[in-house]
Amino acid sequence: MKISPSLVCPPLYGLYKAWCSTLHYNESGREEIDALWARKEPMVFALWHDELFPLMHVKRDLAIVTVVSQSQDGEYLAGVLSRLGLHTARGSSSRGGVKALLQASRMMRNQGLCGCITVDGPRGPRHKVKEGAIFLAQRTPAHVVPVRILMANSKKFEKAWDKFQLPLPFSDIHIHYGKPYTLEANSLEAEEVTREVGVLQNKLDALGKA
Repeated sequence: MKISPSLVCPPLYGLYKAWCSTLHYNESGREEIDALWARKEPMVFALWHDELFPLMHVKRDLAIVTVVSQSQDGEYLAGVLSRLGLHTARGSSSRGGVKALLQASRMMRNQGLCGCITVDGPRGPRHKVKEGAIFLAQRTPAHVVPVRILMANSKKFEKAWDKFQLPLPFSDIHIHYGKPYTLEANSLEAEEVTREVGVLQNKLDALGKA
C-alpha cells in the first residue's frame, strides 16, 4: 500500500535532522569549495552510494540538484531532500536515467546549481565509477569534486549491494573534499568518457586513503 509522501516525509526529515545533529563533523578541503561557490563556479560532487547519509547536513548555502530514483522510496527521498533545500531530477540507470541527467544538467546551467551524484549507484557495482558525473560535468560545464565521507562508527548493512553505512549517533564524521578539477574531455565520445571515469576512480580511491 502506497503511503502519501505528505505523511511520510515530514517525520523522516525531522528524524534525519535530529540524527545528524548528534554527529561530530570534520571537513577537509572545504575552503576551496566555498571559494568556487563564491565565484558562482558550478561543481559536480561525486561520492559513493554507501557514504551519502551524513553529507547533506553540511551543504550550508550550496544550491544542489541530485538525481533520485523514480521508485516509491525515491519519492519519499525526494520529499525529504526538498525539505533540506535540495533540487531533484527523477530517474535512475534502469528507469529514465538519461532523461534525469539531461534535466539535472539543464537545471545546473539555467539555475546556477551544483550537481551531486552517487557515482556507483543505484545498483553498483560497489565503488566502481559510472559515467553520470562525467556527463553532468561535461554538459554544464563544471568542476568535478571527489568526496569521501568516513564514519568512525556506523552500522553497515552487509546484505545491501552497497553495504550502506548508517552513522551511529554521536560518532565522528570526516568529510574529505578532493581538489576540484576540470575534465580534459572535449566531448562525450566513449573513449574520452572511459578515460575520465578512470581518472575519477583513481581520485576517489586515493581520497579514501587520506
